[in-house]
Amino acid sequence: MTVTGADGQARCSWVGQGKDFYEAYHDAEWGVPVHDDRQHFEMLNLEGAQAGLSWETILKKRDNYKKLFRDFDPAKCAKLTDPQLEKILTNPGIIRNRLKVYGVRKNALAFLAVQKEHGSFDAYVWSFVGGKPIDGKRKQMSDVPAKTAAAEALSKDLKKRGFTFVGPTIVYAYMQAAGLVNDHVAECFRYAPCKALSE
Repeated sequence: MTVTGADGQARCSWVGQGKDFYEAYHDAEWGVPVHDDRQHFEMLNLEGAQAGLSWETILKKRDNYKKLFRDFDPAKCAKLTDPQLEKILTNPGIIRNRLKVYGVRKNALAFLAVQKEHGSFDAYVWSFVGGKPIDGKRKQMSDVPAKTAAAEALSKDLKKRGFTFVGPTIVYAYMQAAGLVNDHVAECFRYAPCKALSE
């Protein structure tokens, strides 16, 4: 199922109607293969921040997150001190959850360890999908699962490496966002372009 925007384009129904910022995210980012480590780190942490909330809520606060967490530079986030994290917790521009805020530093340290071991986080994470995006081939939104075997495997390994807020459902949402899987429904105008990027 899709929704048709004011521009006449058919989009995945989760976008809704009349939300320009949501359409922009869907059209320009969601499902596009990511190969930049900073972007991987950003998306992984934003998906973790979203746990228990709506993605729309996080998307609206994204600029605040990027400003407070040093544009999600993992090396800089790894050096955040307790007093700095406590100050971040007082900012109403983000979700003020202590475990999630402190989790960014924890994830940064684990992320740097993965980079050191594999050369890049990108090389590491793409190995879980065989180096190329999985084509979900979804006909309608009800065909999209909450998690997959690949997400469960990645989630298990991330947890073992010390990452937090990386349960299989969160990890699958990250995989969708970072283009490790193309879950645009077939009728969505972004399905074919994203599929072409994997060929």
